[in-house]
Amino acid sequence: MDAADISGIGALAEPVRRALYTYVVSQPDAVGREEAASGVHVPVHTAKFHLDRLVDDGLLEVEYRRLSGKTGPGAGRPAKLYRRSDRQFTVSLPERRYDLVGDLLASAVQRAAEGTPLPEALHETAHAEGHKLGRTAEPSEAPPLDRLADTLKDQGFEPRTDGDTLVLANCPFDSLAQKHTELVCGLNLSYVQGVADGLGCPRVRAFLEPEPGHCCVKAIS
Repeated sequence: MDAADISGIGALAEPVRRALYTYVVSQPDAVGREEAASGVHVPVHTAKFHLDRLVDDGLLEVEYRRLSGKTGPGAGRPAKLYRRSDRQFTVSLPERRYDLVGDLLASAVQRAAEGTPLPEALHETAHAEGHKLGRTAEPSEAPPLDRLADTLKDQGFEPRTDGDTLVLANCPFDSLAQKHTELVCGLNLSYVQGVADGLGCPRVRAFLEPEPGHCCVKAIS
């Protein structure tokens, strides 16, 4: 979850803006500001302001088209039309990353279908994804656990140092972990260890230590 997602969803808190967004996305084709204004019973200048704000926040996109279908001289200026953006917004509190665990599971199943034993495929897929994240992180001279914490922070883990142990206060895969604990926590462990390895922190060891209200994975160095 990033600031743009929060800003985009927050834009819909305004009732008129939310009504305009709902109207636009419910239409079979892009609509002009006059049609949108009429659809939610507000003045055109009010609709213009809110529609353009929705564009700025990434919720709507603009296209220009001559509604008459005519071309060439005398056809008039193209109309500014609004339609739903292709961008996807994901906001959850606390942060969840079900997209990530879904990608990991899909990749692991594909590898298993190609002949890799499923437990091995799950471990290797999660570790490789974590390793890629760690490898592309900004270089830092900070201690290993601090580097791991900085990297996992943006993934929704809410890392906190407790003495010489890194505790992850939030599980981004919480609902799935509660239903499929062994599977999801195993993926999580491999992923976090992969991040540490990708960061070049060979002395960091991730391990499982379930605790109510926290992620099941912790790390020491």
